[in-house]
Amino acid sequence: MEEEYSVDPAQLLEAATDFAYHPGAHSDASAQDFLNRFPLPAIINALQTKADYPGLESALVDCLERLFKTRYGASLIPHYMPFVIVGLGAESQKVRRLACQTVSCLLENIDEAIVIQLIHEYGVYQLLLNCLISGDEEVGAASTDAIRKLASHSKGIDIIFPGSGNEATNLVNLATNCSPLGRVRILALIVKLFSISTSVASRVYNSNLLSLLEAEISNSNDTLVTLSSLELLYELAYVQHSTEFLSRTKLLQILTSIISDASAESILRSRAMMITGRLVARENAFVFIDESGCRNLISAIEGRFNLLESQNADECECALEALGQIGLSSKGAALLLSGAQPAGRHVIYAAFDRQQHGKQLAALHALANIVGETRTENDVLLDGDAEQNLRRLIYETASKTSKLTPSGLLLSVLQQDSEIRKAGYRVITGLVMRPWCLMEVISRREIIDIVTDAFTETEKIGMEARHKCCQSIYKGFTSSSKLIADNALSGIATKLEEAIRRGPYLGRKLSEAQPAVMTEQRF
Repeated sequence: MEEEYSVDPAQLLEAATDFAYHPGAHSDASAQDFLNRFPLPAIINALQTKADYPGLESALVDCLERLFKTRYGASLIPHYMPFVIVGLGAESQKVRRLACQTVSCLLENIDEAIVIQLIHEYGVYQLLLNCLISGDEEVGAASTDAIRKLASHSKGIDIIFPGSGNEATNLVNLATNCSPLGRVRILALIVKLFSISTSVASRVYNSNLLSLLEAEISNSNDTLVTLSSLELLYELAYVQHSTEFLSRTKLLQILTSIISDASAESILRSRAMMITGRLVARENAFVFIDESGCRNLISAIEGRFNLLESQNADECECALEALGQIGLSSKGAALLLSGAQPAGRHVIYAAFDRQQHGKQLAALHALANIVGETRTENDVLLDGDAEQNLRRLIYETASKTSKLTPSGLLLSVLQQDSEIRKAGYRVITGLVMRPWCLMEVISRREIIDIVTDAFTETEKIGMEARHKCCQSIYKGFTSSSKLIADNALSGIATKLEEAIRRGPYLGRKLSEAQPAVMTEQRF
């Protein structure tokens, strides 16, 4: 075969480089034309026997990668599976990466029945796992992608989670017996599988794979491994159906313990706060998480504030953001504002404290979430006790400053830099749904002047936040028969209405274009 398919390596190198770096996607015709000049067996032979020729291996790997991404190239893969198998076990990391990517192309382009048969026949899944555990970073990523595509097939998931356990491919066994890096990669694979669909997540849960995350996060001997596992859990918590399954594990209790552990690294506590905040933020969170578990979590976060006031600013901001995430739902917001000393007081105090910019910004966004800026109109207001505490805390905060009133606090926020101001718009948008705060805002013409000023904001997000704030104030105003009947306030209503009609972006009135240089100035 070597003599039959021998080609000039210099000629092959030039052609492969041109094909690999050709701009734009290759058509089936261009792929076929290339293979007519250099048959696939000849390329494979050169890759196996002439890899030491300078630059040839890299050029051929890049060339084959693009070749197999065409439908014509992918159609050839089933006929060269022995080459793929050899590639998955090759010493060259570039060749192993190519082999993993070739499996991905196979799964994307070939009929499912044929693909599953080939995967079974050649033991591809086990070889992909070997690449995942022992390959370099690029090989690990390519094998993860291939396994994820396999799991996306209705029958491919049965290879990964067979009815009867296969010791060689059992992920729990592999993670238990491999290196720390291998375990982290297996955990990353689990996260990718979990995110595919609810049905695949159910298979992950039923296979006890989430226990691997529990074990790694509970490992206090290696901060780096624990942090890596927390980062993966943070990614997993972003998945829509994560709360449903994670609430059945011990992960929430473990995270609460990390937050409460004064001896733990600050970065671990910060990530634990962010993860729990993301989990509890979902609309259906309280369907799966019992109230006592959430109260324990809030208590753990609150317990950090007394120690954070003069210490770690980053951890303090994470704590505020986590409380804001919990406050996204009306149930979570009510918990934050319940009790004689509600946890939400830390958010309100920090929102109007100008001593630390990052802390104030995080607190303002958290407060906006708690007061319902992102919730539907019917879900903004909370139960009686929570609303009373919210009002009391804001008036109490104002009384301890030179501003004296809530309107003074809100005005001071709008007079700061653009980032603080944008967060301030969000807070006002939610607060003015309460009649007491609406009156505070309406009574302060400086606030109305700022939120109706079309030239205040120069960035899209700021323009939109300002416009939404106008709409919220105007809606509250027109919903009150008492305010509408007050002739002294008619000018405010007109001003708000005009600002809303202009929209968020059309600040300047239309005017004719004017030449930069007049005709007579040209000479």
